[in-house]
Amino acid sequence: MVSPFEVLQIDADADDAEVERAYRQRVKETHPDQGGSISEFQQVQSAYTMLTGEDVEDGHPDDNAGRTDTSRVEYLNYEVLDDHGWNFDDENLFEKATAVDLPPADHGQFLVHPHESLLEAAENRGFVWPYACRGGACANCAVGVLEGELEMPVNTILPSEMLECGIRLSCNGFPITETMKVVYNIKHLPRLDDLRLPPRPFEDAYDD
Repeated sequence: MVSPFEVLQIDADADDAEVERAYRQRVKETHPDQGGSISEFQQVQSAYTMLTGEDVEDGHPDDNAGRTDTSRVEYLNYEVLDDHGWNFDDENLFEKATAVDLPPADHGQFLVHPHESLLEAAENRGFVWPYACRGGACANCAVGVLEGELEMPVNTILPSEMLECGIRLSCNGFPITETMKVVYNIKHLPRLDDLRLPPRPFEDAYDD
């Protein structure tokens, strides 16, 4: 059996920071959209789980501590901001969105049930939101949380300054407040450019 250290291509005495850096790199190298295979990609995720105890495939917070039964999430597509001359940090951004009657794909609300990540909830309601690895190792699925709290049990990609600005990952982010307001599809923010994988699942959905 191949050791997790071999899978991540690190020494057996690697510290936590080295494990995280190696995981982020190996996820990019083995991702199916980058020419890797699903089995290789899953092997990398399993190796990371073995070394850290963090389940990047499920990513559910233990016991859903602190969260409500359901959360009502109001969402807004980042791509419409330029069209209307809005800014990401506008204090009344969602009031502006309500006033112009945007299409449901760009603005609306849905409920997130227990054990659903924000991304899963969007997909289960028929929406197509960007993602790539689903393992907390890229920023394709990033959202801006303007109101409420989104708990992430796994994060190997977002630096502390982004977390302080309200940036979270929707693939393994779980609402823990009754209501939330989020801006999704923010992957093209300049500070996220180096943290993305090719967003083929999202683009292919719109090409079809």
